[in-house]
Amino acid sequence: MTKAIRIHQTGGPDVMLWEEIAVGDPGPGEVRLRHTAIGLNFIDVYHRTGLYPLPALPWVLGMEGAGVVEALGEDVTEFELGDRTAYAGQPPGAYAQQRLIPAHRLVKLPDGIDDRRAAAMMLQGMTARYLLRRCYPVKAGETILFHAAAGGVGLLACQWAKHLGATVIGTAGNEEKAELARSHGCDHVILYRTEDLVARVKELTNGEGVAVVYDGIGQDTFDRSLDCLRPMGMMVSFGNASGPVPSFDPALLAAKGSLFLTRPSLMHYTAKQEDLLASAADLFDVVGRGAVRVEIHQSYPLEKAAQAHRDLEARKTTGSTILLP
Repeated sequence: MTKAIRIHQTGGPDVMLWEEIAVGDPGPGEVRLRHTAIGLNFIDVYHRTGLYPLPALPWVLGMEGAGVVEALGEDVTEFELGDRTAYAGQPPGAYAQQRLIPAHRLVKLPDGIDDRRAAAMMLQGMTARYLLRRCYPVKAGETILFHAAAGGVGLLACQWAKHLGATVIGTAGNEEKAELARSHGCDHVILYRTEDLVARVKELTNGEGVAVVYDGIGQDTFDRSLDCLRPMGMMVSFGNASGPVPSFDPALLAAKGSLFLTRPSLMHYTAKQEDLLASAADLFDVVGRGAVRVEIHQSYPLEKAAQAHRDLEARKTTGSTILLP
């Protein structure tokens, strides 16, 4: 038996229970992993509330972790006992001391990446990678807007975008977070609670607007984000921290400048093993070379995951957060 954070129903943080579960031996193509660190992400909140349905209930939350291979199932040849590995994505089940996971969803950790940093960066870092390199390939000299620049994805993505040669405009909720964003790649930071977002973006771009907006906030920022784009710009709506975006008439995109809109997911961009491995390799490369710094600003014992969710939803956290089993 091992212990895990599991939910039997959807709802607030109180539905998260610290309880014993049976893990068992890995089946064909599986690995049993002993977690050393687990990542906290907003998608965990979406699973807990039911916005993104889990496969079934009860279920263990969590999409990201790092750990040591303890047992190998039949036909697993790419790993050995004791290997340090990490993962991000389906299937959920990371909030546990041990778990079973398909071997093809794991990546080996290089010597220069410790387990805690790996758990803090895999999902957010590979999200930054697909946003900047595949969803809308950012080019040197372009100006981009990234919402929640002091958040986990934001801090990594803004550094990476700056590394690619972009001018980076970020948004933040207060001056403390704005300063954090500036020290992680943002050329300009807009305090969205007190400043006119659209007017400031137009001022910073000489009236043109930005090439792309990366918006993980959702409902509260969607309309203004569209107004920040240049003609034929790209709106990347990749999260719903403030709630889902309401339905709208697609003709609005034409009226605002023949805009493009996408609602992507990391799970699709890493569904194929070759894409997963390429994404992780690019992430390890920029982190290993120091172009992107991964900083853990909060850590909680795994059994206190409910408090971590409360703090995340209250926007009390910055950067990356991990849970320690």
